[in-house]
Amino acid sequence: MMSNAAAGFIGKIPQHYEQDLGPVIFTDFAEEMAQRVARSNPKRVLETAAGTGIVSRRLRDVLTAEAALTSTDFNPPMLEVARGKFSTAERISFQQADATALPFADGGFDTVVCQFGLMFFPDKPQSYREAFRVLTPQGHYFLSTWDSHRYNPFGAIAHNAMLHFFPQDPPQFYLVPFSCYQIDPIKTDLLEAGFSDIEIAVVTRYKEIADLPAFARGMVYGNPLIDQIQARGSIAPDRIVEAVTQALSDAFGNNPARMPLQAMFYSAVKP
Repeated sequence: MMSNAAAGFIGKIPQHYEQDLGPVIFTDFAEEMAQRVARSNPKRVLETAAGTGIVSRRLRDVLTAEAALTSTDFNPPMLEVARGKFSTAERISFQQADATALPFADGGFDTVVCQFGLMFFPDKPQSYREAFRVLTPQGHYFLSTWDSHRYNPFGAIAHNAMLHFFPQDPPQFYLVPFSCYQIDPIKTDLLEAGFSDIEIAVVTRYKEIADLPAFARGMVYGNPLIDQIQARGSIAPDRIVEAVTQALSDAFGNNPARMPLQAMFYSAVKP
């Protein structure tokens, strides 16, 4: 089963995730991932933790016409947003799936892709073993994680806002996405799962943000943080959006803001 954080991407969250967060923090890395995957010329691709299909859309754009893409996520509401990005003629299928217990046969894919999903898996080594199991020999596993708050200061800004508004019981969501920044544990677990030829790259981007209030709204409403805020009941979420908007402006400027982002990209091969 997924963690509570992963299981919370429901309700109106997928729309805010897609519209307010996607263009700022996800699209550039989706392009990076899609280009890395396409170089191996895969024919049967599985994406886990696909969310609203930001990577799926770029994968389908760059894969060959005969390549089949299966897009999965633990949360059906996220996949419903993803479906809307594709025509019925495009070779892609969608399926609800737990990345730690994949409903697919052994060796059914030559490529598995997971962008920014690992942090939400309660049993990360099991997710590697499942990716290994469903891959063919010489199949490729592509994985990415966020670097720490130090290199993604927007995450620290959101977390610090929680500490300010809820000093006694701050919501912890913004610790989760940035919890897999250490390379060695991931490398070790991939090797123990059976993978070889592991390659690791640190990828940095600087993103202009044309609409800071929209991005701040996404940071509050576009993930399970909103549920954690509403469960406490003492602070209106829009007050937090205003505070986060101001903190973003203070940190990155305005008209437009320019913000650093950093992620780690891994690739591994099933011998």
